[in-house]
Amino acid sequence: MTAFVLACAMLLDAMLGEPDWLWSRLRHPAVLMGDCVRWLDMRLNRGRHRRLRGIVAVAALGSGALALGGLLSMLGPVAEILACAILLAQRSLVGHVTEVADALRLSLPEARRMVARIVTRDTADMDGPRVARSAIESAAENLSDGVIAPAFWFLVGGLPGLLFYKAINTADSMIGYLNDRYARFGWAAARLDDLLNLVPARLTCILLMAVSGRWADWRGIVEDAQRHVSPNAGWPEAAMARALNIALAGPRSYHGRIRHLAWVNEDARKDIGAREIERAATLLWQVWSLALGLVMLGLAVALVF
Repeated sequence: MTAFVLACAMLLDAMLGEPDWLWSRLRHPAVLMGDCVRWLDMRLNRGRHRRLRGIVAVAALGSGALALGGLLSMLGPVAEILACAILLAQRSLVGHVTEVADALRLSLPEARRMVARIVTRDTADMDGPRVARSAIESAAENLSDGVIAPAFWFLVGGLPGLLFYKAINTADSMIGYLNDRYARFGWAAARLDDLLNLVPARLTCILLMAVSGRWADWRGIVEDAQRHVSPNAGWPEAAMARALNIALAGPRSYHGRIRHLAWVNEDARKDIGAREIERAATLLWQVWSLALGLVMLGLAVALVF
């Protein structure tokens, strides 16, 4: 039943995405999760023992997500399909990435504005190739975080597992930074998010290799992933870079400061643009199709045996 619900949710998300008419009237669950994280930050991120306070915040957030998931599961499969579809991000991810490609064909300032919607790095001084790399890196990372990981944790733990993952992932995106404010308070969120994405990130990498046929690049992918600043994001990025035969990552600016990060697939092409972004969007759909096929295959095997 879990595989059937997930397959239906994946199809529903692919068809409808995140309709503006609905979320302009209601608060999206991800926004509500963000509100909870913000409230916990305001109440607990102060005084002494901030790492312990951060652990308490994550425990409260995760417990609430598990309880809510359990309650929603009691409403039946239709409610589960709707909730799962809302928390998947395939169609919206492809839409955001494609919008950057369309904007890059119009003007560089418009492309910078569009890519700023999906990345946290500085975009004001980006040239065209940097805009393209940023969009493709976001596509690879969010394919893992926003599609494969939610589907994986739904299969593992049903709706409670999915909501728990989304709550922790949201917390990490908001407080999981190594700065003065969050280095200690956000420690638990960041480490737990790393743990929850350990398998999905590598699964996403394998799926990208499968649809691109780049199995011979496995050694290089592993080497690049291990050099990456993130313990998980490097895996889908390295696989995406080789699938497109381009270089990703490298130096970039955050809050006016340059960070000299390692290149991914450094010797490949760096002069890229809208065409490569569109090829990345095609890969997103190919990986989604393969993942859906595997879910349906699992469902068929379960029905037979």
